[in-house]
Amino acid sequence: MADLDLRPLEEKDVPLVETWLHKNHVKRWYEIPHMGITIDDWMTEISERNEEFSWLTYLIATWQGQPIGMCQYYRCSDSDEEDFGTLPLAGSYGIDYLIGEETYLAKGFGKKVIDQLVIRIMQLPDAQRVTADIGPNNFASRNALLSCGFTLLDAERGRYVFAK
Repeated sequence: MADLDLRPLEEKDVPLVETWLHKNHVKRWYEIPHMGITIDDWMTEISERNEEFSWLTYLIATWQGQPIGMCQYYRCSDSDEEDFGTLPLAGSYGIDYLIGEETYLAKGFGKKVIDQLVIRIMQLPDAQRVTADIGPNNFASRNALLSCGFTLLDAERGRYVFAK
């Protein structure tokens, strides 16, 4: 297996994902104090992914069979987020992604994850667009999104969108 692969998150992956979420290079973007979002919130969603949060699809990114990161996607209309602004909910999917293993940072793996995630989502019958919200200083993520064909939709929110 010479390429990046996205496979469903399994129970055995949960401790590794928790470790990644607590790493400084991830935590700085996933813990969002002004929104009241903590790493524990992410872990609750993951632990309840087959119940209350079954509308989220979690995937593990692997490179040559080794887990290197995690991503998720969801139908925006299924989310309880209140502010999608001008983004039409019908046909919109939100994504989150991270490279947890430091060895794979700044080597194009984020772009590879986003590319594969967009391809997967756009194969869904109702998919029209994919959106990602990122922190204003997350330049690596911004560059990866732009290189994958996303455009800035809302600068204040840090919302980027990819549309068919």
